[in-house]
Amino acid sequence: MLHKLMIAGLAAALMSCGEEPQSEAADLVILGGTIYTGLDAAPRVEAVAVTGNRIVFVGTATEAGKRIGPGTDLIDLEGAFLYPGFTDAHAHLLGLGLRELTLNLEGIASIAELAAVVKAAVEAAEPSEIIYGRGWIETHWPQSRFPNRYDLDAASPKNPVILRRADGHALVANSAALTAAGVDRETETPFGGEILKNVDGVPTGMLIDGAMGLVSRLISQPDEAEKRRAYIVAGEVYAAYGWTNIHNMSVDPNDVPIIEALSDDGGLGIRVYNSVDGNNLESVKALLDGGARRSAAGRIVTRAIKLYMDGALGSRGAALLEPYADAETLGLLRAKEEETVPLMIEALRHGIQVNVHAIGDRGNRLLLDWYETAFSAVPAAERAVAEPRWRDEHTQHLHPDDLGRFKALGVIPSMQPSHAIGDLHFAPDRLGPERLSGAYAWRALIDSGVIIAGGSDAPVERGDPRIEFYAAITRQDLKGFSGPGWHPEQAVSRAEALKMFTQWPAFASFAENDLGTIEVGKLADFSAFSLDFMSVDPTEILSAETVLTVVDGRIIFRRRPSKDE
Repeated sequence: MLHKLMIAGLAAALMSCGEEPQSEAADLVILGGTIYTGLDAAPRVEAVAVTGNRIVFVGTATEAGKRIGPGTDLIDLEGAFLYPGFTDAHAHLLGLGLRELTLNLEGIASIAELAAVVKAAVEAAEPSEIIYGRGWIETHWPQSRFPNRYDLDAASPKNPVILRRADGHALVANSAALTAAGVDRETETPFGGEILKNVDGVPTGMLIDGAMGLVSRLISQPDEAEKRRAYIVAGEVYAAYGWTNIHNMSVDPNDVPIIEALSDDGGLGIRVYNSVDGNNLESVKALLDGGARRSAAGRIVTRAIKLYMDGALGSRGAALLEPYADAETLGLLRAKEEETVPLMIEALRHGIQVNVHAIGDRGNRLLLDWYETAFSAVPAAERAVAEPRWRDEHTQHLHPDDLGRFKALGVIPSMQPSHAIGDLHFAPDRLGPERLSGAYAWRALIDSGVIIAGGSDAPVERGDPRIEFYAAITRQDLKGFSGPGWHPEQAVSRAEALKMFTQWPAFASFAENDLGTIEVGKLADFSAFSLDFMSVDPTEILSAETVLTVVDGRIIFRRRPSKDE
């Protein structure tokens, strides 16, 4: 209460001191806490003022008070900590919303629990209704194996069941779903996929990457109304987490107008940078021909395409240079050079950013090779954007020989710290100890002279900025565990972690003149939390509360005070 009275007294004194304010009144003034600007010259200030959607003042509370007028919205942080708007540089907005609206399998602890959840869903469903869910991951299960059709058949002998793994690169289907889709021992494996089979050659129900489409087509796709609801819910969840911006990956091009309309109408508060799904060649061509687009209010930008080189490590789809340590496979390639490189060349000529999923060391090496081929084919003088800022999405496992190539080529690694603290429980088995030195190599990449755009890959992961920041600076799981040989030296400093979620995503989306730091002239995007990410014990970050989320000078989330406040 005393703090509130002090702030109110400051405002009143400055407004009634007998003199006209020295500066024009701002629309929004935020003070009463610590403000981290992200600028080396002035890392912390007391106050910030906003007019319209731009920052007009950064400095002391006394000077900011001169910009308080009768119509100013004055926000007292009450000791909280304000940062430049946090950006999730890799996530899937529609998937986030659908996760909240469908069967959410996060936290399932065993095959028995998975079957029990399915049984409960079947009991509440119509007799022939398809049971669809997402989010399971087997790495902590006592059975130490993938689920299979037989695990699900007892819970759902008649209803088709399709359950996607958390990483989105594998699913398990029951016998009813496999039968409905016509999948049997004679089914041909699609390119870039794998049908897992038992010793008798019978499909187990586990379908990897390109093979998932064999049963996924059974699932009715959400209509426009359902998508609108999912996008709204996802935006609300992300605003409540403290994100102001999302780099939205693998976007259906038909959804871009939906997202733009929601943003312009106020239904979607966060900022969105779209990478459209490169598997839809018609949509890619339309983007290449039309160039980048921006929504009327400017918060939705679409200027990139998303492609895939390989699968995921957990489902052994990541493409490796040498076989997996725990299986006789090299993983999967999901792209063909003769199709992909010409597309990259056209993207250079049209100014379209290319963002490509690559996880295994072979997938990453080939991606860098193909980028290099495209760059050589189109000299800077012939490109629509001389420095295209193409990205390697995930960059999880690198051969040491490839670490320096990112700087040489101007390629931006886009990485998700939470992958490292989840994968540490199975990656050593997949890769073996020798290859771990190139796994999730944040420190080595930064030291090589490149930036890292930090993200979460939600809904593969939770999508919580607290978890991502914590993971980046600790390289430990949420219980403080980090296995032997997990290279703790690859963790980053807190200052670097802040850049990973503010400045560096801004640069990776061509928005560094507008976003990423708190300084005069930039867009007013802010994230505020109850604890100081830059100084508290790392484990305390996980319990911080989101206090305030501001986009374009508009409050899109504000913590409600407790009954005791």
